[in-house]
Amino acid sequence: MASDTASTSNDEADLALSWSGRWTLGYRIFALNILTILLVALSTLYLDVFRSRLNKERTHQTRIETATAAAALTHVAQAEWPALLATMSKTTGDRFRLYAADGTLMIDSWKVTGPTYELRDPNTQNWTKDVARALDRGFNALVGAPTLEDYAEPPVDRAQAWPEAVEAVQRKRFVTNVRNAPDLTPIISAAVPMDGRVLLATNNDRTFTRTVRKQRALISAAMAVVIAVSILLSVFLARTIVRPLRRLALAAHRVRLGRSREVNVPRLPSRTDEIGLLARAVSDMSQSLRQRIDNMEAFAADVTHELKNPLASLRSAVEGLERVDDSELRQRLMTIVREDVGRLDRLINDISEAARTDAELARATFDRVDLGPMIEQLVASWESRREIGDARIAFARPRMNTAAVMGKPDRLARAINNILDNAVSFSPPGGLVEIAAARVGDEVRIRIEDEGPGVPPDAREAIFNRFHSVRPEGEGFGRHSGLGLAIARAIVEGHDGEIDVQDRDDAPSGARFTIRLPAADRA
Repeated sequence: MASDTASTSNDEADLALSWSGRWTLGYRIFALNILTILLVALSTLYLDVFRSRLNKERTHQTRIETATAAAALTHVAQAEWPALLATMSKTTGDRFRLYAADGTLMIDSWKVTGPTYELRDPNTQNWTKDVARALDRGFNALVGAPTLEDYAEPPVDRAQAWPEAVEAVQRKRFVTNVRNAPDLTPIISAAVPMDGRVLLATNNDRTFTRTVRKQRALISAAMAVVIAVSILLSVFLARTIVRPLRRLALAAHRVRLGRSREVNVPRLPSRTDEIGLLARAVSDMSQSLRQRIDNMEAFAADVTHELKNPLASLRSAVEGLERVDDSELRQRLMTIVREDVGRLDRLINDISEAARTDAELARATFDRVDLGPMIEQLVASWESRREIGDARIAFARPRMNTAAVMGKPDRLARAINNILDNAVSFSPPGGLVEIAAARVGDEVRIRIEDEGPGVPPDAREAIFNRFHSVRPEGEGFGRHSGLGLAIARAIVEGHDGEIDVQDRDDAPSGARFTIRLPAADRA
C-alpha cells in the first residue's frame, strides 16, 4: 500500500513535467549545449565586431583631424604654423609634428602646448588594471586579433623613425597606424604628405579602451545570467531524467527482491521521449516476468500433482511385490510397474519439452518451411505404423510452396503431430482424419478434422491447458500426459500463430482444429 501511495504521488509530480516529454532527450541535451555555446560565440563575435568598428572610427577620426590640420597650414603663413598646430592640438588632443623634406623635425605642438596625453606606466596602476589587461590579451587570442607593435618614442625624432611617415611620403597618400601603449591602450597615428614635408599626428585614445572594456563588462554580466540560466536548465533537465530513472530503479529493485506480489512499475504515460519508452518497456517486461513466474509456479504445482499418481501406483506395486508369493499376481504387479515407469518416462519427456518450448522458440532463427511436404511425411509415418482398426488419414496436399511459412520445421512438425495424435485417439475404429493446408490471404491455415465426439464448448479453451486430459473410453491409463495440446499451442503461438477448435459443420460429429500461421513471402 505504501508503494502504491508513493507511486501515486510520483505520477502527480510527473504530470507537472508533462510538457517536457514532448522533446526527446537527445534534442533537449543538444539544445541546452548548443544554446550556451551559441550565446558565447555570438557574444564574442559581437564584441570583436564592435571593437573593430570603433577602432576604424577612431582611426578615421584621427585621419580627418590630420587632413584638416594639413589643409589649414596651406592657408596661413609659415610663421603661423606653430600656433595653428598648437590650437588644433588643444582642440583634438592630438600631438602634431611637422617634418621637413630631409626628415628633420620642424614643429612639435607639445613644445607650445605641453603634453595633451600621458603614457601611463602599468607598474604604477592597481591590480584591477592588470586583470583588465589580462582579459584584453585573452580576448585577442580568442578572436585571433593581430599583434600590435609596442609604441616607443624614437631616440632621435626624425621622419625616418616613423614608418607611416616614410610610407606617406613615398606613396603620397594618407597612412595610419595603431600601436600599443605600455598599458595596452591604443596609440593612433596618421601621416599626410605636404609638398615634400610630412605632417604626423599621434593620440593615446584611452576612451577607446574604456568603451571596449565597458562593453565587455556588460556582455560578461549577460553571460553570467546565461550561465545561471544554463545551470537552472541543466538542473531541470537532470530532474526530468534522474527522477523517473530513480523511480524505475526502485521499482526494478522491488521486482528483484520479490517481496511484493504486485509491484507497480510507473509507465509515465505523459512522457513521449526515451524515458517514457523505457518506463513502458520496463513495465511490460515486469508484467511479462510476473506472468512467467506465475506460469512457472502453476506448472511446478501441476508437475508435482501429475508425478504423484504414477509414483503412488509404482510404490504400491513395489511394496506388493515384497509381500506376494503368487507368481501370477507378481506378474500382474510387474506389468503395473512397467506401465508406471513408461508413464513416468513419457510424462518427464513431455514436461521437459513443454518447459523448454518457449525459451527455444524465443532464441530460434526461422527458415522458410513448405508445410505440404512436411505434413505428407507425418502422414506417411502414421500410416506406416497404423494397426488394424485405427483411424485412416487423408491429406489434401497443396501445390508446392503455396503453404509456406517462416519457422522451425521440427517444432512445427511436433505441433501438427500432437494435433494429429489427438484426432486419431478420439476417432472411432476405421474413422477418417482429414488434413488440409492452404494459403488464405496473408496466412496459412492448417485444418485437422476427425469423426470423434467433438469438444464441448465449455472445454474448448481448457483442453489447451497443461495436464488437462479427457481421454476416450478404452484408452489405456497413462498413455497421454495431457501436455500434447498445450505444447502444440505454445509452438504455434511461438510462431506468431493461433490455434482453436470447433465442431465440424459438415459431419454429424467430430472436431475441427485450425492452425493459422503468418504466410511467408512468395518465392
